[in-house]
Amino acid sequence: MINKVDSKTGSHYWQCGRYQLDLSQPRIMGIVNLTPDSFSDGGCYSHSTKSALQHAEQLLHEGADILDIGGESTRPGADPVTVAEEWRRIEPVLRELRTWHVPLSVDTRRTEVMRQLLEHQLTDAINDVQGLEAPGAVALLAQKSDIGVCLMHMRGQPQDMQSQTDYDDVAETVGQYLSARVQACIQAGIARERLLVDPGFGFAKTLQHHIELMQKWDHWQQLAGCPVLAGLSRKGSIGKIIQEPIAAQRVTASVVAAVAAVAHGAAIVRVHDVLATRQGLQIWSAFGV
Repeated sequence: MINKVDSKTGSHYWQCGRYQLDLSQPRIMGIVNLTPDSFSDGGCYSHSTKSALQHAEQLLHEGADILDIGGESTRPGADPVTVAEEWRRIEPVLRELRTWHVPLSVDTRRTEVMRQLLEHQLTDAINDVQGLEAPGAVALLAQKSDIGVCLMHMRGQPQDMQSQTDYDDVAETVGQYLSARVQACIQAGIARERLLVDPGFGFAKTLQHHIELMQKWDHWQQLAGCPVLAGLSRKGSIGKIIQEPIAAQRVTASVVAAVAAVAHGAAIVRVHDVLATRQGLQIWSAFGV
């Protein structure tokens, strides 16, 4: 059992569709990529619904509290896919997962995909790398009283975001942006208990920016005013620190990064390697660091 931690700001639970996820202890979000061009697993689980479901089952067996399903790669330089293609990838997997009685999040930035997800009742949360900035996204989510939302900071599009890394103060910029998006959602009628924020590690940021966000965590999180989801797993910044170009070889370093994020106050960590992360968090908790 992982001991309770202080999430510092926001609610002690996340209203996530059919579930109220207790955030008094750190939670693990397992990643199910359904993209052939994922930076981390090279599309290993995009070949068939069966392989994707087997992977999801393994993540749950390892201790995932929530599954995050993605049908479009948003790695730096990734090409966009059509709404139809994104839906084709995720819909059959979600229809089966919906029967498993596990919290489901969908990683999408498109309003039309969100609309279909809500119409078919196939998700408990929307995880949007562009902070619900797409036209109509906030209004659409405001119509639902229980769907969870994660608002992430990034600049530009995946194709060009790494050319937009000029910040006077990255922690201040990220905090102010997330605060503005949170307020836009609340003003539209989305309850704060439904909201998470994500500083966007790996999105329009350099390694130094990642370090600054960690060092100034309290500042930007207090500005944002909501529990934090942190996604550091296998990221390029991790690879730069340990000088490891192969994403799959960054597991140990990613676990340490996840533990560091939780120690700073992250409520949820989004990871590829659930078992290793769970074990790392258990050791950190047991030793009372």
